[in-house]
Amino acid sequence: MDQGNDTQLSEFLLLAFSENQPQTQPLIFGLFLSMYLVTVFGNSLIIMAIIVDSHLHTPMYIFLSNLSFVDICFTSTTVPQMLVNIQTQSTVIIYANCITQVYFLLLFSVLDIFLLTVMAYDRFVAICHPLHYMVIMNTRHCGLLILACWIISVLNALLHSFLVLRLSFCADLKIPHFYCELDHVVHHACSDTSLNDIVIYIAAMFLAVGPLSGILYSYSRIVSSIRAISSAQGKYKAFSTCASHLSVVSLFYCTLLGVYLSSAVSQNPHATAVASLMYTVVTPMLNPFIYSLRNNDMKKALKLLLGRVTRNRPMDLPS
Repeated sequence: MDQGNDTQLSEFLLLAFSENQPQTQPLIFGLFLSMYLVTVFGNSLIIMAIIVDSHLHTPMYIFLSNLSFVDICFTSTTVPQMLVNIQTQSTVIIYANCITQVYFLLLFSVLDIFLLTVMAYDRFVAICHPLHYMVIMNTRHCGLLILACWIISVLNALLHSFLVLRLSFCADLKIPHFYCELDHVVHHACSDTSLNDIVIYIAAMFLAVGPLSGILYSYSRIVSSIRAISSAQGKYKAFSTCASHLSVVSLFYCTLLGVYLSSAVSQNPHATAVASLMYTVVTPMLNPFIYSLRNNDMKKALKLLLGRVTRNRPMDLPS
């Protein structure tokens, strides 16, 4: 049997940080481990604060808790494998793990996009149709929107993963990232990838351009409604309700755009790896800070959560 053509025995090499000096490896490991722990802790804190505070059991914060959960999963798809590779000084990821990583990266990245779009729609209804907000954004409608986000994301990830599974891989499976990125994996195949390329292009048009158009439309209507408000205080209050979401959307799409522009324009693998790091690690880490620092309701909920934790902490027994 020709092992080079057997995809079940193939190994991919993740080369993003392979050129670093051995003495810098502990520093890089500590940095990424710290960022990962901050991401998990920060987003978990957001989720628990929303659960604890009944005032936050509203559509906006239900969507936010789902976004925080997805951010934890998104980061967990890439960083633990990277930490293992740094610790073991290995660049190898086996074929099965690589395809699994491709699947979950697609799943959670598309979920991020759709949840941000749904949150923009929620802000659009709240500001442009405030009197009908509770009727339109009822519990059933919110549940259906979240379910639709998951179904579309799962089907998209399954489609791409099955199309990758039909490919054959030969030698020189070097990926200039710290994770298995779909486009790089596909173009390392030694079989015909034309179907994969078509599906990737069509999916990018529908799943990236479509939601972005929805977000831009929602905010264009929001801006028009805010401009029609007569008082400055009313304008500020209306804008403050969507400032955090707008910041997260800007950060997410700017870093996502940076990844693909850097890979298309620059032939420097290091620059592409840094851009990918911003998109997959830094953005999920910053989201909790954006929502907690710019949102008074979240500040109150976090104080309530920390107060409950403090009260429930067992007292030290006298010696």
